[in-house]
Amino acid sequence: MKTKLHFSLLMLLSIFMTQAQETTVDLSMTASYANDVFYKLSDGTTNAYDRSTWDIAFLRTSSMSFSLRVNDGAGIQVFDVSNDPNDWENVDVANEASWTELHNLETSWNTGAFDTGSADGTYAYGWGNYNFATHHIEGDVVFVLKYADGSYIKFFCEDYYGGYTFKYASWDGSNWSTDETATVSNTNNPNNKFNYYSLQNDAEVVAEPGIGNWDLKFTKYIADLDGAGTYYLVTGVLHSDDVTVAQNEETSGMPANPSLTYSEEINTIGYDWKSFNMSTFTYDVDATQAYYVKYADGTVYRLYFTAFEGTSTGNITFKQQDVTATLGIEAINDAVSFGVYPNPSTDKNINLVYDVNQLGSGKNEVAIYSVSGAKVFESELKKNSGFYNKSLNLSNLQSGVYVLKFTSGNNSATKKLILN
Repeated sequence: MKTKLHFSLLMLLSIFMTQAQETTVDLSMTASYANDVFYKLSDGTTNAYDRSTWDIAFLRTSSMSFSLRVNDGAGIQVFDVSNDPNDWENVDVANEASWTELHNLETSWNTGAFDTGSADGTYAYGWGNYNFATHHIEGDVVFVLKYADGSYIKFFCEDYYGGYTFKYASWDGSNWSTDETATVSNTNNPNNKFNYYSLQNDAEVVAEPGIGNWDLKFTKYIADLDGAGTYYLVTGVLHSDDVTVAQNEETSGMPANPSLTYSEEINTIGYDWKSFNMSTFTYDVDATQAYYVKYADGTVYRLYFTAFEGTSTGNITFKQQDVTATLGIEAINDAVSFGVYPNPSTDKNINLVYDVNQLGSGKNEVAIYSVSGAKVFESELKKNSGFYNKSLNLSNLQSGVYVLKFTSGNNSATKKLILN
């Protein structure tokens, strides 16, 4: 009975819920996946950046947060050469086999390859040690970056204190160039998560939109394919820290009540929604893999991929849909279900959709309470069994967070309601 009731309410919601229409999105990383493409689900904004323009990304979100990521998507490898700064002058590329290759953590933006280095002090942080007297992170580890063309740059982050001071030098085939020194301040690009630097061009670059202006990054990155250290360059999707993502296999479309577990791991979408077909030399896309992207305010978008053209064009197609209201349906018991949309509401008008299959004693009503517990709204609903859509004008209420309580007979349930 509950499944039938829930399905009926979903059908009713589909009639009224205009924001839940599925849309098709086409975007391109261009040929050879040359661009990183950032996409915002709520407004369809796309920003593209040439991936080849930077080598190292520096986390800049606060004075107490620091991380250095290598541009592995451009084929740059980073090696830990020595945790003795005095070895800077003695780096020999002939010893590459003895170096330790490091990788960005693919599940988090906040741990880059350099952060997994061999600094071994009391308060070690991968590439350096925290100095309690000065509150600086002081560099300890000598690194070498190896580029796809076989060239080398050695790198040493000397200091972090509200910004990064570092030195580097290029290998010309027989000798290292004169050291270059640069500082990248956290005050640069204050709307962004990272600042970026090109060691090859001796310059800072911008390679991402501002925080909050993107949800998904279509990119190339190094993935551990088996969790045991089998690293490989892949093309896929990483998500921002502002959202969480749940993956759900759906062979027959969106189910009435999907059981979703949201993850903060930025590679939840990842790369395995596609596979290369050796018979046709094209990519097969698994459209049964659905991804639910959840905003902090509770808004949820469902997406699934429908096409991937590969390296020749870098074109990608997926479908997206705002399913916030659909996921907001709650079955109080086998006889009663209800949902609220839109939630959050931008104009303080909401719709209460409810399905009463079997009436108990008492009445159907909705009440809204402030966070302090004061009742600020109350309305009696139809007592007859059936499916209903009740429009509520809450323009007399201030913007903020409320608690909506739906009651049918002896049964009740509550939801958080946001009015903007």
